[in-house]
Amino acid sequence: MFQRYLRFIRGVAVNRVGMIGVVLTTSSFITFVILELARLAGLLTNAYIGLVTYLLFPSLFVIGLVLIPIGWRLRKKQTGRTTRELLSDQFAPDDTKGGLFGSRVFMIVGMFTLANVIFLGAASTRMLGFMDEAEFCGTACHSVMNPEWVTYQDSPHARVKCVECHVGEGVGALVDSKLNGTWQMISVTFDLLERPIPTPVHQLRPARETCEKCHWPDKFYGSRLKTLVHYQRDSLSTPQYTTLNLKVDAGRAGNKSGIHWHVAAENEVRYVSVDDEREEMVLVEVRQPDGSFKRYRNSALIDPETAATATEARSLDCIDCHNRATHIYEQPGPALDKRMELGLLPRTLPYLKREALAALTTNYPDSVAARDGIANHLYGFYQRQFPKVATQQSAAIDSAISVLQAVYFRNVHHGMNITWGAYESHIGHRGNKDGCFRCHNPNMIAEDGEAIRSDCTMCHSILAFDETRPFAYLNALDTTDAEYRMHESLRQEFLRFMEEQAE
Repeated sequence: MFQRYLRFIRGVAVNRVGMIGVVLTTSSFITFVILELARLAGLLTNAYIGLVTYLLFPSLFVIGLVLIPIGWRLRKKQTGRTTRELLSDQFAPDDTKGGLFGSRVFMIVGMFTLANVIFLGAASTRMLGFMDEAEFCGTACHSVMNPEWVTYQDSPHARVKCVECHVGEGVGALVDSKLNGTWQMISVTFDLLERPIPTPVHQLRPARETCEKCHWPDKFYGSRLKTLVHYQRDSLSTPQYTTLNLKVDAGRAGNKSGIHWHVAAENEVRYVSVDDEREEMVLVEVRQPDGSFKRYRNSALIDPETAATATEARSLDCIDCHNRATHIYEQPGPALDKRMELGLLPRTLPYLKREALAALTTNYPDSVAARDGIANHLYGFYQRQFPKVATQQSAAIDSAISVLQAVYFRNVHHGMNITWGAYESHIGHRGNKDGCFRCHNPNMIAEDGEAIRSDCTMCHSILAFDETRPFAYLNALDTTDAEYRMHESLRQEFLRFMEEQAE
């Protein structure tokens, strides 16, 4: 069998072009099989190996198959001989006996063709499956996608495959994603991409087809208590608490309170933004009970040229507010608050919040300078100002430096020009420039003079705001008369909420 294969190889390789084709086809096939067996055995897990296995070697295999008939065509043109005459020259009489289509050569070609189809089909299937893995999306184009890969692994959707949100379902979505991916590969190869990658991403599938596969408005009900801890910049990094009773429901039965009222099935909100950036609104339309739309225009947008750049209306959905649902970039202050709350940054170090914030927000030229600068800043501060602390708590300082460096490298990526604030979240309105107030502001006015409401109690009740205790406004005995009167309505609302939960 092996001797017959060698005779066949020598027969089809009629010149150098044909020989190159045979070598490419044979070597790529054997290498692919070896690498695939190694991956199945768990010996190879690197995404770059998969990229080579499923993209490079099948491509070389196809190129080799194409070169073989090209070599025959060139040979025929050089010698002036027919295909039958070349077969007689290249193969033994027994191999060509029975005519061109009934010969042993034809049977061997048919068997190899069938094997090629099976191989390419299996390789294509494995390639598509491999390209659907999160590791491929995050690591194959390391320099470009590394920031998204880093934030993805630390996100609420770390166990959700990238394709479930970025591709969607159906053949059309698959084809669109592969065409978009091809352009992305070209952009990376020839350095055509923007840094940082611009947002919003307009190629995302509608939220009804992605987000609402797991989350849907009918299941948004009730309220949720959330306590935020903010550490001051004093010597003790003193904590301050803000406690909110978030109304997460969809505001049923005509009630327009509730955060997810905006995406309830019976409601529809449309908006037009400047340059389709979804940050500065030109107008907002809200569907009324009779099916008509009430239009609110931005009275502060008086520049006709700016208004002229507005695009067609977009129906508001999940990602218009949850725009960083997965690739979440932190701001330095909240990032430090989170690590302090988790106990990763010891408050026993004096002025840690203040100095950590200064170390993180320094403008470093690259990651090496950032790593050294953060360490030098903290070491230098405690050695100068608190030499005893520098000696007695050196281990705590080392640990704090490691945490700060990790925070910096998670959120700042010099290669992609991503720095603090490059990708802001639209959730809420504290610490960002837009958020809820993109629409809920006094400039959005209807023809009847009504503005879009911006009452705090539409979305939450405030049970503490930068206080020393998480529920500072609940007990009237702990407040002055003035504070009691100010927060009595919130207190009563919270007590009603607790009674409803008890029922």
